[in-house]
Amino acid sequence: MNGEFKLILASASPRRRELLAQLRIPFDVVVSGLDEMPWPREKPASYALRNASEKARAVAARHPDACVIAADTIVVLDDQILEKPADASHAVEMLKRLSGREHVVITGLCVRRPWNSGFREEADAVKTRVWFRALTDVEIESYAATSEPMDKAGAYAIQGGAASFVERIDGPYDNVVGLPVDAVRRLLAERG
Repeated sequence: MNGEFKLILASASPRRRELLAQLRIPFDVVVSGLDEMPWPREKPASYALRNASEKARAVAARHPDACVIAADTIVVLDDQILEKPADASHAVEMLKRLSGREHVVITGLCVRRPWNSGFREEADAVKTRVWFRALTDVEIESYAATSEPMDKAGAYAIQGGAASFVERIDGPYDNVVGLPVDAVRRLLAERG
């Protein structure tokens, strides 16, 4: 597939770059620059899929001969989307809500590629259930004081300082990091 198309990852995330590199397919990085905002009453998985699709389309419009991979990862607690925190106090608030609870991490994926005289899109929403142990206020405040939670959905990085917060997961670990590699591989292979 990659012999025919240039592959582009539509993401500024260094974590997604590292995960996609596991496929050993050369790719470029182009950031979509789109703002992410849920529509009223939009379901979390629909929101993640829409964001991924819009990112892929924005980058594909600038690179119409490329195969574009885009993703959007969100944390969902009690059917409410927990985006990236605005500041450290917002991170503390999110982590206190997650403490001792189960939540779901959803990554919307979209692969958009040239197809005949148009394009083809393949999409999927990958879910991982995550259980946090009960966290102390000191743990939460110490972690929130670092820069790590600031650009992460749900205010934590499972691959970083928040690894010890996790009791268990059900689903792909790399999905929680931000890019479920097996799902990407499958979407790239479909009709490909």
